[in-house]
Amino acid sequence: MRVSVRKIAELVAAVALSAVVVAGCDNPGNSGGSISPNTSSCTSPGKTVTIGGVTWMAENLNCATSNSWCYGDDNSNCTKYGRLYTWDAAMTACPSGWRLPTREDWNSLVTAAGGSSVAGRKLKSTSGWSGDGNGTDEFGFSALPGGFRFTDGTFDGAGDYGSWWSATEDGSGNAWYRYMVYGNGSVGEDDGAKGYGLSARCVR
Repeated sequence: MRVSVRKIAELVAAVALSAVVVAGCDNPGNSGGSISPNTSSCTSPGKTVTIGGVTWMAENLNCATSNSWCYGDDNSNCTKYGRLYTWDAAMTACPSGWRLPTREDWNSLVTAAGGSSVAGRKLKSTSGWSGDGNGTDEFGFSALPGGFRFTDGTFDGAGDYGSWWSATEDGSGNAWYRYMVYGNGSVGEDDGAKGYGLSARCVR
């Protein structure tokens, strides 16, 4: 089922009525402004894992680029969750030799993890998700709930919701992404405005 980021925010808020929501925002940590090609600050991908024949980063991307932010403009959230990127920024943020995964890469990952209805639980980290929303991290993917940034500059969903860009566009203004919510074990898919700030993983 496809839902918008705004609808997911409403879903997170509804589920949060019966669970503990963890989020923080104090110190500035954004890198706003225009983007340039190959502006990534990273030279190493950090932890990696191979699933279904594809090597993935095993942590959310935390390479400083223009048009990327720490959740709530709090630097500690970049350490915890990685950065949130516009789609254009994510397309240039991966270290050399790495790239943003396509929609097909994500489809292959979800299939390897048992299908969309159960893959979320298997791919989520064993800690960091609100309530009882942690996963088994069966494949070492360690998906984290980094939340998202709306185009108006507001943030939502850290601890409850994780979303990751794909490199596949859906028209000129949107691109496909995958998401997980703490209240269930599935992996969802939607297309969203490229100006949203979402998490990113890289593949090779």
